[in-house]
Amino acid sequence: MKVLLENIVEISDKLPQIKKCEVSVGDCIFVKTKNSTYRIKADINGNYFVSGGWFEKNGFKNYRTKINGCTWGGSVIKTDVVAACGLSMEFGNRLKTSRIEKIFVLPSCCVN
Repeated sequence: MKVLLENIVEISDKLPQIKKCEVSVGDCIFVKTKNSTYRIKADINGNYFVSGGWFEKNGFKNYRTKINGCTWGGSVIKTDVVAACGLSMEFGNRLKTSRIEKIFVLPSCCVN
């Protein structure tokens, strides 16, 4: 089945997702992918501290990076989101996760 750009655009805003503009400094975002779980804490200037998944397995706890957005697996990337269910997250180091299954946001006001 060939995925058309028009179809991607049509469904992209209907996906359960967390947009970058909705995230405040200090918010924690937990992302469950098919293969891993990531803990992402929003920092200033569009940076994030990431733990879990590939980062944890390779000794990078609280790795500071950007999030490029989410991809359908090819070269099309949704750059306005941190995470979107059904898509793969792409980090600033070009690492792509497996498909996202669940997203949970813990606002900074709720963190001790």
